[in-house]
Amino acid sequence: MKIELGGRRALVSGSTQGIGYAIAEALARCGAHVVVNGRGAESTEAAAARLRDELPGADVRGVAADLGTAEGAETMREAVPELDILVNNLGIFGARPVLEVDDDEWRRYFEVNVLSAVRLIRLYLPGMMERGWGRVTAIASDSAIVTPVEMVHYGMTKTALLAVTRGYAKAAAGTGVTVNSVLAGPTHTAGVETYVADLVGGEVPWDEAQRRFMREHRPYSLLQRLIEPEEIAHMVAYLSSELASATTGGALRVDGGYVDAIIP
Repeated sequence: MKIELGGRRALVSGSTQGIGYAIAEALARCGAHVVVNGRGAESTEAAAARLRDELPGADVRGVAADLGTAEGAETMREAVPELDILVNNLGIFGARPVLEVDDDEWRRYFEVNVLSAVRLIRLYLPGMMERGWGRVTAIASDSAIVTPVEMVHYGMTKTALLAVTRGYAKAAAGTGVTVNSVLAGPTHTAGVETYVADLVGGEVPWDEAQRRFMREHRPYSLLQRLIEPEEIAHMVAYLSSELASATTGGALRVDGGYVDAIIP
């Protein structure tokens, strides 16, 4: 199966590292013109330069903008007026007892994890619909369905993201544009390494920390290991292609079997 995205213009929000970076790399490998995004100009350009080094000839550029704000979304629109592929990957997470999460933290998580996606879809979906082709994918989480007790505020935003993308898929019905979510399971990123260390103890060697985390905090994973970012990226590349033309309004699982259900 060959995924060909030559000539397609793609933006991956929050893509200077982790899952977002892996998605940007996968889309660039398939021939897309890729925009890498982060909040800081230096880190954003460094990520774009790294991709160009890894993939000689790839069309990759960086656009720095804080997409958790309305101003940042407008900055992106000015820099990138039209898109064919939008991947809403930007997100924040962290463990905190739910009774300690104050109003400002609830709002911050909703702004970054949900409204960033809403704003970008609102900006770019109409153009996709007019041109008769487009792909919108949101990176959700198993936490959207299995609410983690240590991250209720995070899980809430991912549940909302499923509803948002399903609703926009309905708005785009019959236009040639697809809108989907990807339910990513526990994934090995630098941020997750820190998160795991906070839960199981920073003095524990990484291999043992990972095993303890999966055993004690994610025991229903059928993989029984953390997912690698590239494994999420493979699904996004497929959804971004012509091959996924009949898949829309869905929540596709790359969760390692963590969600204990036959369908989402």
